[in-house]
Amino acid sequence: MDTLTAPARRTAPTSRLVRAELRWIFRRPRSLAVLALLGVIPVIMGVALTVSGSPEPSTGGAPGDDQGAGLLSSALGNGLVLPVAALVMTLGMLLPLASAMSAADALAGETSTGTLRGWLLAPVSRGRLLAIKAIGVATFTLAAVGVIAVIGTLTGLVINGTDTLATMSGTTLPLTDALGRVALAAGWVTIQLWAVAAVALAISACTEHPMVVLASVLGGLIVFTVLGNLDALSWLHPFLITESWWSVIDVLRDPIPFDDLTNGLLVALCYLLIGGSLSYSLLVSRDG
Repeated sequence: MDTLTAPARRTAPTSRLVRAELRWIFRRPRSLAVLALLGVIPVIMGVALTVSGSPEPSTGGAPGDDQGAGLLSSALGNGLVLPVAALVMTLGMLLPLASAMSAADALAGETSTGTLRGWLLAPVSRGRLLAIKAIGVATFTLAAVGVIAVIGTLTGLVINGTDTLATMSGTTLPLTDALGRVALAAGWVTIQLWAVAAVALAISACTEHPMVVLASVLGGLIVFTVLGNLDALSWLHPFLITESWWSVIDVLRDPIPFDDLTNGLLVALCYLLIGGSLSYSLLVSRDG
């Protein structure tokens, strides 16, 4: 009696799946709209500072307000400070929400529309599916930071010229060194956002509603900001990922103090590891 054997299921190549994921992300209208919005921000900042002059120093509010006013004052007439200032200002809210939006669409969004099942029919294991989705989210986050850094640098050079690349310590840098400082800031901010996106992916893996992911990230940012302003909880501050975000302006000092940047990097890597582990465990153990 002949034995009937079912044909082996061929797994889809990872490279093809990654390309399909990236095409889907960067052809999505809201992704392009977010990138366009982020790209306009440094242009608006540069033009507004040039037209209005130095901003007035703040007299109250959160501790970051004084730093923000000082950073914007330094950005006036300085082609090096403008892209870093744009990264700092958007890191507080817009960039994390952009990362969370991408993570929400990656799992929760596709689950709600039923398209996530198509990935499993490819066939793709859940671990490989998470890796592909994580690559897509990481690429979009990198693109968002890159848009701000590149357009901010070009705007600063066009408005102020190449002879205005001075650090906040008063040292004038050549163009290559200044671009290296901006690239360092962009890379550090990207890792911070990858950590936020990892946590957002974990939330996205256990819900079918993308808005839940966005609301959770937004609520988390608000709670972390409030906790960071409470001196009674100073013991908790080193564990808050938002606590070190202002330290990115250290790339504008000469020499660069790396202590706060290193601590912020380590905290972000911890959040990245925890978020990635939770995403994997939730997706693998999920029914359906």
